[in-house]
Amino acid sequence: MSDSASSGSHAPDALDRLEAAILRLLDDNAELREENRALHEQVRQLRTERATYRERNEQARHRVETMIARLRSMEQSE
Repeated sequence: MSDSASSGSHAPDALDRLEAAILRLLDDNAELREENRALHEQVRQLRTERATYRERNEQARHRVETMIARLRSMEQSE
């Protein structure tokens, strides 16, 4: 009986440790969820930015090609 009495006295300590571990896990989970949300938002913004830069690059390429074509036509007309 003394074994069950002594193991019973450790049960509250074990439950307290388990509760503390669960609370830490819940806190970690909440922190990771927020970090994940922020990273998803950052990816969304970077994709939008990349699309904008690609469009600007395409516009610049078109302008340069137009200028080259004009220069070539000017050389041929001289």
